[in-house]
Amino acid sequence: MPFFWHNFNAKVSSFHFHMVEYSQIFLDHMQQVKRCSPHTLTAYKADIGCFEVFLEKRFALRSAHLADAGMVRTWFADLSSIGAAKSTINRKVSSLRSFYGFLEKQNIIEKNPMLRIRSVKKPGNLPASVDESNLMRLFEEDSFMDDDFAGLRDRLLLELLYATGIRLSELIQLREQDVDPQAMRLRVYGKGNKERILPLLQHIVDLYSRYTAQKERKFGPGRESWFFLTDKGRQLYPVFVYRKVRHYLGMVTTRTKRSPHVLRHSFATHMLDHGADLNAIKELLGHANLSATQIYTHNTIDKIKHVYKQAHPKA
Repeated sequence: MPFFWHNFNAKVSSFHFHMVEYSQIFLDHMQQVKRCSPHTLTAYKADIGCFEVFLEKRFALRSAHLADAGMVRTWFADLSSIGAAKSTINRKVSSLRSFYGFLEKQNIIEKNPMLRIRSVKKPGNLPASVDESNLMRLFEEDSFMDDDFAGLRDRLLLELLYATGIRLSELIQLREQDVDPQAMRLRVYGKGNKERILPLLQHIVDLYSRYTAQKERKFGPGRESWFFLTDKGRQLYPVFVYRKVRHYLGMVTTRTKRSPHVLRHSFATHMLDHGADLNAIKELLGHANLSATQIYTHNTIDKIKHVYKQAHPKA
C-alpha cells in the first residue's frame, strides 16, 4: 500500500478531526492522486476555506461532516445577496460538490449535503476573442517587442498561447524537454495531467531558437529546466503572464477583457473561421468532450449559411 493511502487511512479512522484537516486530506488527494493543476488546487482551497469561515461564524460549526444542505444553501444565498458573480458561485458549488463527494466515498459522512444543490443558471456568455487582423498586427510589427531576452520571451509566450490554444497553467508548466523543434511539436500536460502533443509552426520554431539562445546567453546553460523564465531567471507565475498579455493586447485592441484565455478563445474561433474541423479543435484544446468546444461555433454561423447556399441543390 502506498504511503499516502496508509497515511490517509490513519487520518480518516478518527471521526474527531477539525474541518481544516478534512479539507487538507481532500487537497492532498486531489494533488497526489487526481493530479489536479496548481490553479485548480488553489481554487479548491480558497472556496472550501471561505465555506469553513462561514460555517463557524454563522452556525458555530467546526466540523465539515456536520454541515447540512440548508447551511450550504444559506451560504450560496448570502453570496448571491452580496452580488457575487454567477460564475463564482458555480465554481464554489463545484468545489463543495467535489469535497463532499470525496468525504462520502471515504465514509466520513453518511449524507452528502450537495446532492440536491444545483448550479446557478447563467446567460450563455460567448467567449471573448480578439479580431484576427489586430493579432496579426501585434505579431507582425517589430516595434511592439524588443529583440533581447525579455522581448523574445514575451513574443514567444504570446505566439504559443495563440498558435496552440494552450491554457495558462500549461504554458507555465512547460519544460525545455517538452519542446521538440526537429519534429516541430510541443508536449503539454492538461487537466488531470493528461498529455497531448501539439504541432508547431515554422516561425514558432525559429522564434524558439532565437529565444533559447538569448536565454542561455543571459542565464548560462544547465539552469533549472523551466522553458519560460522571468527576468530574474525564475519560473513564470500567473500574474506575470496576465500582465504581459494585458499589456500587449492593449496595444492592438480596446477590448476590456485581455487575458491569456482570450488568446485561447481567439485560437479556437479563428481556426473555425478558416474551416477547421470541430473535432480537431477539441483535441488541440484538450477538451474532454465536444460540447465544451461547440461554444466557439457562434461566430461561424454566417460562414455556414454561405457554404449552405452555395452547396445545397435547392439553395
